[in-house]
Amino acid sequence: MLSVGDLTLRDVYIGSNVSYHIKRMVKNGYLIQERSLHDRRVSHVRASEKGGMLQEELTKAHQRRIELLSEVALSSEELQAAISVLRFLDRFWIDVAGPRRRSPSLV
Repeated sequence: MLSVGDLTLRDVYIGSNVSYHIKRMVKNGYLIQERSLHDRRVSHVRASEKGGMLQEELTKAHQRRIELLSEVALSSEELQAAISVLRFLDRFWIDVAGPRRRSPSLV
């Protein structure tokens, strides 16, 4: 179970839209939201049974894509080039987010 604040700290959501998305997922039955017993300002979320089933379906779909990708058999050079581009994009988006959101490991 994660607090709503943990979702923003882990970069799952940007703080400005986390409440909206959680409200929608709770309304649609994918998450269960509970208030903290110790601090009423804190809210915890966890996947409902429906949310857990969706997670399993998505995991299977991702696994199928990984298997299909492995059939393409990229060369070592192509794979290194792709990794390089992805790292560049990761640094770019972290820099665009500003120093507050910058990951210490990438500075």
